[in-house]
Amino acid sequence: MEQRTYNQYCATARTLDLVGERWTLLLIRELLTGPKRFGDLQTSLRGLGTGLLAARLKHLEREGLAHKITLPPPARTPAYALTEAGEELGPAILELARWGLKWAMGAPRETEIFHPGWAVLGLRACFEPEAAAGLRAVYEFRIDDEIFHARIDDGTVEALHGPAQHPDATVTIGTEAFLGLTGQGLTWAEAIETGAASASGDGEALRRLGGLFRLPPPRARTADGAGEQAAARASS
Repeated sequence: MEQRTYNQYCATARTLDLVGERWTLLLIRELLTGPKRFGDLQTSLRGLGTGLLAARLKHLEREGLAHKITLPPPARTPAYALTEAGEELGPAILELARWGLKWAMGAPRETEIFHPGWAVLGLRACFEPEAAAGLRAVYEFRIDDEIFHARIDDGTVEALHGPAQHPDATVTIGTEAFLGLTGQGLTWAEAIETGAASASGDGEALRRLGGLFRLPPPRARTADGAGEQAAARASS
């Protein structure tokens, strides 16, 4: 498959030459949360055929953005992981996610699927460093069959797939209730109070959970809204 190019000597164009093809950034999104086996990627990226997935992975390998590894015991199976260059795309993808939460989400469409594992990157995108000042705690999240955790260390966050070894707090919630957190403005406290979610563990860690991850207020992408904002800036 011939690689398309913008033929522009420009850093933005060169980057898009590498990651601008359909599915490529979503593959990098998946690998940002840790190495994945081919089957794991197929499960998370439904709609991406086996042949195209293999081609995209070969492209990432060829361009030095991903490489093959063997997972440690007990798995000992082949997987794909990002290289240093691939990892450094993380901040750009998080900024795309933050922009999307503000300007592109809205309610789920009937044809759209949701994979709870995508919330791992969502935790990073919604993290509020100021609210985590002085906090050191590990949160384990269970959304149906998916388990992941977030390690908070005084204003920083590390979110990864899989259970935590020694979580300070554990939160269990179903997929539909979790979507209520992201799309309907439901807070963690409200979800726990109403029974939509359950929580256990350290009281202080649970008390501070509500301020750690916050969605930006949604905005409408309308010409009228843009005009109003421009007018406001001009008059200020």
